[in-house]
Amino acid sequence: MRPLTYTSLLALSLACPSAFAQTPEPAKIAEQFVKAEGGSKVLSKIQTMTLEGTFTNAADGKSGTYTLDTKLPNRYYSELVIGDKNVIEAYNGKSAWHQTAAGELGTLLGQEGLQLEAASSYYNSRFLNLKKNKLALAFVGHAQVRGKDVLQVEVTAPTRVKREVFFDSQTHLIVKETGAVGGVDQEILYDDYRIVDGVKLPYKIELHRGHDAYSIDIARAVINGTVGERVFDFPIKSQVKLPDLKALFKEIDENQKAIDKLKENYAGTRVEEETEFEKDGKLKKTSLNEFTFFYLNGNEVSTLVKKDGKPLSDAEQKKENEKTQKEIADIQKREAKKEAKDEKAKEEGKKDKEDDDVDIETFLRACQFVNPRRERFRGEDVLVFDFEPNPEYKAHKMVEKIIQKLAGVIWIDEKAHDVARLEAYFVGDFKFAGGLLANLQKGTSFIFEQAYVNHEIWLPTFLEAHIGVRVLLLKGFNVNAVTHYSDYKRFNVETLSTIAKPKDVSEALPEKPIN
Repeated sequence: MRPLTYTSLLALSLACPSAFAQTPEPAKIAEQFVKAEGGSKVLSKIQTMTLEGTFTNAADGKSGTYTLDTKLPNRYYSELVIGDKNVIEAYNGKSAWHQTAAGELGTLLGQEGLQLEAASSYYNSRFLNLKKNKLALAFVGHAQVRGKDVLQVEVTAPTRVKREVFFDSQTHLIVKETGAVGGVDQEILYDDYRIVDGVKLPYKIELHRGHDAYSIDIARAVINGTVGERVFDFPIKSQVKLPDLKALFKEIDENQKAIDKLKENYAGTRVEEETEFEKDGKLKKTSLNEFTFFYLNGNEVSTLVKKDGKPLSDAEQKKENEKTQKEIADIQKREAKKEAKDEKAKEEGKKDKEDDDVDIETFLRACQFVNPRRERFRGEDVLVFDFEPNPEYKAHKMVEKIIQKLAGVIWIDEKAHDVARLEAYFVGDFKFAGGLLANLQKGTSFIFEQAYVNHEIWLPTFLEAHIGVRVLLLKGFNVNAVTHYSDYKRFNVETLSTIAKPKDVSEALPEKPIN
């Protein structure tokens, strides 16, 4: 075999350039896009963007109108109007909602809601400040879109929602996007870019949404036009009058002791899955643990029974049972101490209050409540409303400061006086000890969900957390933690033995009457 000469290497490189091409850096691809679309200086000044146009549905030939509105920091509104039917998907910075062609209006839950939240962050970021916007990019490979060479990049949001973005190798502009939004798979093709106030925007959009395809011609494109907050909120006609929140929250708070007592009649299984990711969104490590649990004095008492899907050995289980017994003893000691403290305060005519306790008035002052509506959740009628920080409230205690960093949406069963579901996220970084100990990053979010069991009590079914945190100014972590609660059993003579399994967990149960 002859050695490769310079001439032969040159010939090979011309014949097969991909053999010598280096893998493009996704951050570099994003940088080229930013420059091509108008430059970081111009793009960073975009507060709002509006695209309006007309379309024809390829399937039935019907025409209609299209609107897309975005607004910093995280507002998104997409609307297709076909005759008297409106298909709307929106995120108002607190909750995701949609309106179907059949006219059904409702809050989007779970993955569907997260997809809309991710779309809002994506379209408002414009690939600027990737780290700040917590968008992870990964190069997928070279591809072809309508005969053009493109670079395919996977974009991952902090909530692990992914979308594929295709950049033209020559113009560096986006020619295609794929990903689900609001539970519907979408493919969007862009063409005919024109300059609007220094920004290149597409005037031809081909939207494939589910089984439908819309060929959209943009007639009006506006940068930094007036787009009010009402655009992104639930239609006023769908809203209801909020009840007296102070009275409602007080009833929920006062009912908590009764709820805690009822909870002590139940035990179940909890499965925790924790996943840690690298900066580029790639999986770093994962763990899966299973517990049995019951409630005591408002506390969830758990015993580990499986680790990474495998039952513990007898020795390991004995050790875990001993931990549970110690936890029970600690809870009982704390409760006895608290009762003694409360009794002393009562004798002295004082109301004992822990330093970190936040009363209802604090919560009502620290937050603003908007978009009240009534919906069905898990077969029950609930009151739903959004909440956001009250900028006029001055927080002092740590818990107050945490509350004032949160926005989200809450579902309340007014009859049962309990929270059925809660979604919340941090609108800004929250620093412990000025950031020296830890910095809980903006975008960290939580979802808590319950189910109405035996027509008497709401019990946890699902907890999800997407956490971005930097510890001791050094190491950052991006972690997803998902917890599923199941197999609830009510204490009685027939079921107590099954609750105790496996490995004598019954030894860890407190002494109590069996109902």
